[in-house]
Amino acid sequence: MTAPTMPTLLVLDADPPPRLGRLTGRARIVHTDEAGLAARLPEADVLLVWDFTSHAVREAWPGEGPRPRWVHTASAGVDHLMCPALAASGTVVTNARGVFDQPIAEYVAALVLAMAKDLPRTWEYQRQREWRHREGLRVAGTRACVVGSGPIGRAIARTLKALGVTPALVGRTPRTGVHGPADLDRLLARADWVVAAAPLTDATRGMFDARRFGMMQPSARFINVGRGALVDEDALAEALSKRWIAGAALDVFTHEPLPPGSPLWRVPGLLVSPHMSGDTVGWRDELGAQFVELYERWAAGRPLVNVVDKSRGYVPGH
Repeated sequence: MTAPTMPTLLVLDADPPPRLGRLTGRARIVHTDEAGLAARLPEADVLLVWDFTSHAVREAWPGEGPRPRWVHTASAGVDHLMCPALAASGTVVTNARGVFDQPIAEYVAALVLAMAKDLPRTWEYQRQREWRHREGLRVAGTRACVVGSGPIGRAIARTLKALGVTPALVGRTPRTGVHGPADLDRLLARADWVVAAAPLTDATRGMFDARRFGMMQPSARFINVGRGALVDEDALAEALSKRWIAGAALDVFTHEPLPPGSPLWRVPGLLVSPHMSGDTVGWRDELGAQFVELYERWAAGRPLVNVVDKSRGYVPGH
């Protein structure tokens, strides 16, 4: 009797590679880089997009031959891989929903506290050996508008609430505890903290523009931990330079890594971090373990979780 053929798992690699030892003998694992992806796609049953900064899937998918039945990306966002051909196909797409929620929420809380207490200038004054007394802001009693009502947005709202902040969640569809898009402008106008944590879709691209920065309070601070293209970066730079808003922090950018010559490095009142809000010690191991668990479900014929609605660009249901 001929032994059953093992499924082929194609991994779009990044360094360090995922730990997939539990799949030894249960999958034929093939590794590729961006240059080899297009040639390898037809032989794959499953594609693991470990290099979630790459756009190679979006470029290679429309090619000739069969395509994997399942694609998993080791990230919350899927805009880097989604293309019309993949969206129209029967391929199931899953993401790393659940791994980054609390780490990102903690990072946002840290940014809120750092800006309220003026910690960046405290550190700078220390380096200069200058004793400059200032008054900080009280965080408790302030209001936040969190745009994006998925698991990350909800974790941010819970964590800010623990600091005494009153959060308002805004999502695609209004429901209990979540405001709809029609309420966004009103909530922005009264918020002390505006946090962007939405997925990147046609509806959200460039949603934070000059008009929306102009309607925020002069004392408001803006934080983006969603996707870089949610923000018109030139409009944000102008809003900060003209003091339409009091400060901002960006962890994601339209172009990453942020080029050394980008004017964003020098914008007054802007904190820049290198897309690290969800990355805590051991995060890659969590991502690998999550994929292995999903693979075991798939191999056993059980329904996958974290299934992305390809027409919306995120996992629906909450």
